[in-house]
Amino acid sequence: MITAIDLGLIFGLMALGVYLTFRVLDFADLTIDGSFTTGAATAATLIVAGWQPMVATLAGTALGLVAGFITGALNTWGKIHPLLAGILTQISLYSINLRIMGKANVPLLRSTTLFTPLRERGLLGTWVSVGILALVLGLFVIALVWFLSTDIGLALRATGDNEGMARAQSVNTGAMTLLGLSLSNGLVALSGALFAQYQGYADIGMGIGLIVAGLASVIIGTAIITNGRIWITVAAVVFGSIVYRLIIQAALTIPWFDPNDMKLLSAVIVVTALLLPRWDVFNRIRARSRDKQSVFDPWGDPDPEEVDSGDARPPSTGIVKKVKRADA
Repeated sequence: MITAIDLGLIFGLMALGVYLTFRVLDFADLTIDGSFTTGAATAATLIVAGWQPMVATLAGTALGLVAGFITGALNTWGKIHPLLAGILTQISLYSINLRIMGKANVPLLRSTTLFTPLRERGLLGTWVSVGILALVLGLFVIALVWFLSTDIGLALRATGDNEGMARAQSVNTGAMTLLGLSLSNGLVALSGALFAQYQGYADIGMGIGLIVAGLASVIIGTAIITNGRIWITVAAVVFGSIVYRLIIQAALTIPWFDPNDMKLLSAVIVVTALLLPRWDVFNRIRARSRDKQSVFDPWGDPDPEEVDSGDARPPSTGIVKKVKRADA
């Protein structure tokens, strides 16, 4: 179980990247399957070549940023549909990743990685590694929440909510798309680089179908934790990643379960997570959560002059709603 939590935290970075594109930017980006492998392939190849693990990890992250930028450029400058732009970049990255690795698999068992000190001390897969990964991921969560609260972050969120309105408010929506996709795929590539070092190898097929896992993490987290505040939502996405990995780990313990059915299980998890919010039980939970967040502030009884002029309605239940005058 602890290993599943470790993986959930590592893939939490990937889930944050998926959250940026699918929920914040409202961009169906399929580059993720390729950029995850790009981060893993770059880090593994450079580590085997003798580079410092931290530098190799940052290099893999940088290539992920570039991959996201290319997808954004195809969409904003080339006017290519988001789905097609992501598919084109993803297909291109498959060949690029093979070029980077030189072969389909790069082992790291005899190389020094970021997890080597923990592995040598027998702490990998223990609560110590969970605490370290949780601390690192917590820093990224704090940084992401802070960024989304800045002027640029608000412009990014406005672009995803209503691109036309954001453009009318002088927001460069094209630049926001480029920025969002770059940051998203940078996080995904960083997750891939860390995963390769944790597992001890990088494989050309390790990113296939990863978008389903990312969507499952986002959907599960936001379905369980329904608070609309941005920092709670971001934390919920990470929580969803851990829950998803625990479900996968639990399925692997079933005697009759075939590991080849893993992709089918992922699809079933996503479908279940999509249908759960529609059930009456979850609707009631969401309704209670909204009721708790709704705080009414009675304004008191209006003056007779305000009622006569139309600036306020007569008091009925102790709650008075201000209305605009017709001639205002």
